[in-house]
Amino acid sequence: MINKFVASPEAALADVPNGATILIHGFGNAGMPAELIDALIAQGARELTIVNNNAGNADTGLAALIGAKRVRKILCSFPRQADSWHFDRLYRAGEIELELVPQGTLAERIRAAGAGIGAFFTPTAYGTKLAEGKETRRIGERDYVLEYPIHADYALIKADRADRWGNLTYRKTARNFGPLMAMAAKCTVVQVRETVELGEIDPEHVVTPGIFVHRIVRVPASLKRAA
Repeated sequence: MINKFVASPEAALADVPNGATILIHGFGNAGMPAELIDALIAQGARELTIVNNNAGNADTGLAALIGAKRVRKILCSFPRQADSWHFDRLYRAGEIELELVPQGTLAERIRAAGAGIGAFFTPTAYGTKLAEGKETRRIGERDYVLEYPIHADYALIKADRADRWGNLTYRKTARNFGPLMAMAAKCTVVQVRETVELGEIDPEHVVTPGIFVHRIVRVPASLKRAA
């Protein structure tokens, strides 16, 4: 019987090794799997490469992971905000590496990994420092930059509901990068508000099919930190 439910966030992340590449869902705090990140911090893996839309906010979630000096490199679109002080401090000290990726390119590089695309051309960043050292090509009347997929060992996702096969639904804007990231990782770990029986999720409402999901942890709303 297929059953992807796991007892706790700690159990779901127990095998994350040092040096892993991890996609972390979220657009700021919207969709951020805070309890999974807390479990990753407690688990102890180091020298991680993290892919996220930004570089963390304040002292919780991704920011706490960075502040604990567990991240060797981050790929993101918005590394600096008023409350990104942990990233700022480590970057200025040369203790964390940054690969700055335009937001649309970031999403497409993740999507390309899940879709099996070897590389793609995009006009974004042509003629800027972000294109330095990359292959460029003129196609028709426009210049393009060659970009490569972002493959990952793990994806940490926050969804709303799941059945034991791993079919997922999301809540409003918390959907953001989750469906793409779930497809691009060798192991997708998901925290959900609610688990349901098979058949309770209308197939037309499934956003991420269970084939892309490996482990599911239920984190009831009453146990979650305030959003």
